[in-house]
Amino acid sequence: MINTMKMYEELSETMDSKSAKKIVEMMSYMYEEIQNTVTKTEFNELKDIVKDLSIKVGELTTGQKALAEAQKRTEDKVTELAEAQKRTEDKVTELAEAQKRTEDKVTELAETLTKLVKEHDDTKRQMGGIAQSIGYNLEDKAYKALPALLKRDFNITIEGRLIRDYVKDNKEREFEVNIFGKGKRGGKDIIIIGESKTVLSENDIKSFIRKRIETLKDVFKEEIFPVLVTRSVSNSKVKEFAKSVNLHIYYSYDF
Repeated sequence: MINTMKMYEELSETMDSKSAKKIVEMMSYMYEEIQNTVTKTEFNELKDIVKDLSIKVGELTTGQKALAEAQKRTEDKVTELAEAQKRTEDKVTELAEAQKRTEDKVTELAETLTKLVKEHDDTKRQMGGIAQSIGYNLEDKAYKALPALLKRDFNITIEGRLIRDYVKDNKEREFEVNIFGKGKRGGKDIIIIGESKTVLSENDIKSFIRKRIETLKDVFKEEIFPVLVTRSVSNSKVKEFAKSVNLHIYYSYDF
């Protein structure tokens, strides 16, 4: 006799109850029909077949259960992956927002830097204008005061007047000379080449010698007499250095 209840319970675990019930009913019907139509030997053979079939159905049921469990594990894994992807997407969004804030900050800093550079350039132009104005004022006073000072200190007589002028070197390159003039000393013609610096340094003296005196010594046949005018010097060694290279310094308070 087929244990219909057990078969029904097993089938119900993997399919709906209606289908399970239908299968059990069909197998019961087949079992009864077989009992009524076959010999005992045949019945036993069929009984074995039905038993095998029951075993197969059980194995199928077990397989379906295992498949269902595997599917459940797969679904759980897919859910975990979906959650991980969501966290990744949230992190990417967070990083994108952080990058946007960084880019905004960099833009802001760049604008601030541009503004500061412009203000610095404006300040440099203003300071340059002030320095130039002071330099021109110093030169203007030097033009008037130097002739008497040079006469007193070096017995140099200025012919004409001292001026700010442009001079060409032996390569026809033109550049400005702050203080320029002609004179005589002991009946000998000389050329006055001078420069003004608000604060005079050793480097200023070296630059003046290189760019003016050395450049122009082959242009004029006359002896060049170098002179520097300034408001102050950068340190106490400047005077000694100027004396060592035969440069003559006059201060604004001399005028």
